[in-house]
Amino acid sequence: MTVRVRFAPSPTGMFHVGGARSALQNWIYAKQQGGVFVLRIEDTDAARNKPEWTEGILSALDWIGISRGSYEGPHFQSENAGEHRAAAARLYESGRAYYCDCTREDVQARTGSQYQGYDGYHRDRGLGPGPGHALRFRTPDEGATVVVDLIRGEPTFENKLIEDFVIARGDGSPVFLLANVVDDMTMGITHVIRAEEHLPNTPKQQLLWDALGVKPPIWAHVPVVVNEKRQKLSKRRDKVALEAYREEGYLPGAMRNYLMLLGWAPSGDREIVPWSVIEEEFRLEEVNPSPAFFDEKKLRAFNGDYIRALPVAEFIDACQPWLTGTGTIAPPPWQPEEFDADAFAAVAPLAQTRITVLSEIVPNVDFLFLASPLIDEAAWAKTMKDGSAELLDDAVAAFEALESWDAESLKSTLEAVGAERGLKLGKTQAPVRVAVTGRTVGLPLFESLEVLGRERTLTRMRAARLRLV
Repeated sequence: MTVRVRFAPSPTGMFHVGGARSALQNWIYAKQQGGVFVLRIEDTDAARNKPEWTEGILSALDWIGISRGSYEGPHFQSENAGEHRAAAARLYESGRAYYCDCTREDVQARTGSQYQGYDGYHRDRGLGPGPGHALRFRTPDEGATVVVDLIRGEPTFENKLIEDFVIARGDGSPVFLLANVVDDMTMGITHVIRAEEHLPNTPKQQLLWDALGVKPPIWAHVPVVVNEKRQKLSKRRDKVALEAYREEGYLPGAMRNYLMLLGWAPSGDREIVPWSVIEEEFRLEEVNPSPAFFDEKKLRAFNGDYIRALPVAEFIDACQPWLTGTGTIAPPPWQPEEFDADAFAAVAPLAQTRITVLSEIVPNVDFLFLASPLIDEAAWAKTMKDGSAELLDDAVAAFEALESWDAESLKSTLEAVGAERGLKLGKTQAPVRVAVTGRTVGLPLFESLEVLGRERTLTRMRAARLRLV
């Protein structure tokens, strides 16, 4: 048997990090088993579907390493509508489904409760198809449905507690439960690896597989992804769009490494491991069924480690979208002609050790490419206090006299200026840093001044001194 797994997102919004995790798990499992990864776009919600969302799914998969051409598809659920309707007809003709015209209000009036499920009113009344007649599955009255799950064991559901659920609406269109089952049957899916939130639907879907005379797939429900309050990640409340992390400057390797740790861990006391190790060691049966905490702070730290591990040349290349404003990345505050590639290359090794996401490169190096620095007014107010004007005067005079404009000479010179005032280097260099870079934190100061050059450094220091008059 050839293993066939599927990833079946809906093109109704940005790509969820939880979906990315499921896609990676399916992808790895298929590769381990010598099987096939199938991409199916569940596009039957015509009111919410947009072509750009489908492209967004394909682009996001590309980014995390599931590239186009390496999987089967994309297939579109809407293309299988005929099979969905045919399956609904077979279930009706075999007596496994029946028509019902009850409204929610009808059921509530009979049961006296808005919380009780459908009461089976039309089970044996012989209502035929017609406008407004929904098709319901006839759930067995006795016994239980056992779901064999690679992660959760054998969850068991008593059939009497499963209501006769709708499989086709009053207009004849099949609902998600039936369409999903028929698509999996049509595509020969052998393993369904998906999020825990789908587990309550699984006994119903397994009953449909049985009623249609096909052996159900092997199930594996991976843990739900939660925030720091242990609430399921929500698009309305949490930062969940993979695109947002990509545009902020997370590396795809860091992201997919971290996503695979949501419910699973590689051997040994380690978390950051090569992708080849994850592909070799990952086991569905070892996934922890408990909710998995998506810790953005931890992800950011992961990303910083991945950035620092890059060869400098690769780091420079990785920064280019933020330095040039390409694609969906916002343009930097300098004009294209102001950017100096050699100057950036000179400070790149310094920046690489200090940033955790690639977008942070812009505020770290913008002072190199702007005619004058972008002043952080809060930093200015905090730093430029009594004595700063005189300190800048002395520093300008000392720097003007330097024969060699290099980091070591600049440092020793400013140390001497501070010593005459009884100041340590940290206090001495603070006004100079704000005058030249506009901020109190950033790249090592003296290496920055060396790259910026004598004329531009002194011009900025003099301008800051005039502002203090």
